[in-house]
Amino acid sequence: MKHIHFIAIGGAIMHQLALALQRQGYEVTGSDDEINDPARINLAMAGLLPASTGWYPEKIDTKIHAIVLGMHAKADNPELLEAKKIGLPIYSFPEYVYEISKEKQRIVIAGSHGKTTITSMVMHILKHRGMDFDYLVGAKVAGFDQSVKLSDAPIIILEGDEYPASVEEKRPKIFFYHPHISVLSGIAWDHINVFPTYEIYLQQFETYLKGMKPATSLFYNSEDEEVKKLVSTTASHLIARSYSMPPFHYENGEAILDTTFGPLKMSVFGRHNLLNLEAAVSVCEALGVSKKDCYIAIASFTGAAKRLEKIIEKENLVAYRDFAHAPSKLKVTLDAVREAYPQHMLIACFELHTYSSLNEQFLSEYAHSMDAADHALVYFSHHALELKRLPGLDPATVQGYFKNKGLLVIDDKIKLEATIKQLLTHTNKPICLLLMSSGTFDGIDWNGVSSQ
Repeated sequence: MKHIHFIAIGGAIMHQLALALQRQGYEVTGSDDEINDPARINLAMAGLLPASTGWYPEKIDTKIHAIVLGMHAKADNPELLEAKKIGLPIYSFPEYVYEISKEKQRIVIAGSHGKTTITSMVMHILKHRGMDFDYLVGAKVAGFDQSVKLSDAPIIILEGDEYPASVEEKRPKIFFYHPHISVLSGIAWDHINVFPTYEIYLQQFETYLKGMKPATSLFYNSEDEEVKKLVSTTASHLIARSYSMPPFHYENGEAILDTTFGPLKMSVFGRHNLLNLEAAVSVCEALGVSKKDCYIAIASFTGAAKRLEKIIEKENLVAYRDFAHAPSKLKVTLDAVREAYPQHMLIACFELHTYSSLNEQFLSEYAHSMDAADHALVYFSHHALELKRLPGLDPATVQGYFKNKGLLVIDDKIKLEATIKQLLTHTNKPICLLLMSSGTFDGIDWNGVSSQ
């Protein structure tokens, strides 16, 4: 039995990979200096939660077959140093995922946005068709018990992140999966703590395409000019095929695809999601599923967690939460909701939570990104700035970068709750509340806010 030890086992994907390996019969151990829910609960239920937090180099010995190193671990991590000292094989999680999927057909969904949704859609279609496959996806997906599955299946679907693999291997995760089929969904600057200029960020995708083997299948978003330009200059060795927006219309806030097989009502909405749908259909056709069967299957797809996820529906109020945090994601999400709910008063609340969004050097990228809202609010906490070791922000300064005179910037959780409550109760129009963040708005209970 192989013994795999995880350094920083508490990560969102790290702990899911650990659980997947345990289900496959591996001996799994791990350490971390902080483990929060849901990782804590999931690891405890599987008997994998470390007895105490912290780093214990005495755990590291030659009986361990491999170390999987999480991005959270620092270069001076005591367990990492001990593993190096005794010569253990050390992998980042994408490197290890490749090691155990070398014999599988690998499908990698890459791009600045839409990765989780496209990956989830592919999974949904293949499951609907009864196909056997493994997967790695960065969110909870309806119909799937976990976000990483490993088995003897011949196919693996991988959400391909451009963020660095680990402190030891600082190249993007997507470089290590070596796809047979890939998607490039779009390119919009993000992660400025790692890629300080747009040009450096763009180079990662250029390197990704250049590194693919000749005749690899690439499906790319033809409605993204940067993607089209990159494919035209970099992908001549690939079998590159484009996808684009399908014909559709709205009926009572529901998206109806106008297909050659007749109208099909979708459970998701928004132009970006319908574009994501076409990417997923392209992949599944390449895997042998007919287009008609793809459309029939995807009609019941309700979305991945926090991707335009409906969290409240009551008389005259509907609320969605979305993972949107980059400027391009904010705009397409707002536009989608505005298009689906043209008669509603749209209240959009965005939390500055990522390193990029809290960095004043990046804030100008958000100009006009929230203009589609009737009431636009931006929230940030000074605690988040401290955690990311960033200088303080002034609400008036933030407001200026968004170039929206009516936008409110709030840096106090209690004030945010009170402001939303007031907006919800001082109108006779139906309301759509859109909450956008990769965080939690410091734990605000939105059901409680909306019940007042």
